[in-house]
Amino acid sequence: MYRDIYLKNVYEQIINIIEENSRVLDLGCGDGELLHLLWERKKVYGLGIDISTEEVLKCIKKGVSVIQEDIDEGLEKIKDDSYDYVILSETLQAVKRPDYVLKQIVRIGKKAIVTFPNFASWNLRFKFFFTGKMPKSPSLPFEWYNTPNIHLLTIKDFKEFCKKNSIQIIKEIYFSGNGKKINIFFNTENLFADEGMFIIKRINDQSAKNPVQNINT
Repeated sequence: MYRDIYLKNVYEQIINIIEENSRVLDLGCGDGELLHLLWERKKVYGLGIDISTEEVLKCIKKGVSVIQEDIDEGLEKIKDDSYDYVILSETLQAVKRPDYVLKQIVRIGKKAIVTFPNFASWNLRFKFFFTGKMPKSPSLPFEWYNTPNIHLLTIKDFKEFCKKNSIQIIKEIYFSGNGKKINIFFNTENLFADEGMFIIKRINDQSAKNPVQNINT
């Protein structure tokens, strides 16, 4: 229940960002719910990619165009700037080669939207410190033995990766544990945000001159 509410709130933010009639590629699209909503409300041309046969069948039932594929491989076959947006929502921490995937999405898409749970948030630190067990939250609802997440990261980790790999962060949005957008002050997002959402693109001479948009806009 809480997971569904959480995802719904995050999806709403993504839908607000994407312009009408955009070409959208959703990597790790799951059951296709986000692409379905984008088609209904923004009339996007959407394609999903997911490795799970079960999830692919759910996409087909929704009328969502989908390909069954492992996004850890084969993305280099897609041409540069093929899509207006590439979405990587709740998927980065579950791929085997996150560095490969991040570099590919900013090549394939004119912009990319990445969301992931922040493993450095204060409530996860608190739970780990006082219970001595792997913490859970709406964004990380799994047990240690059945989690699909294999590369847990923090907001600070992600920002450092972008800086080292010529990826520009255009906009940052942060969420609480229930998926509600929150305001962050004094660069404390690594401590207080349960989830981060980043709009990113490749750095070129022109974009490098443009500053990151305020996280609260």
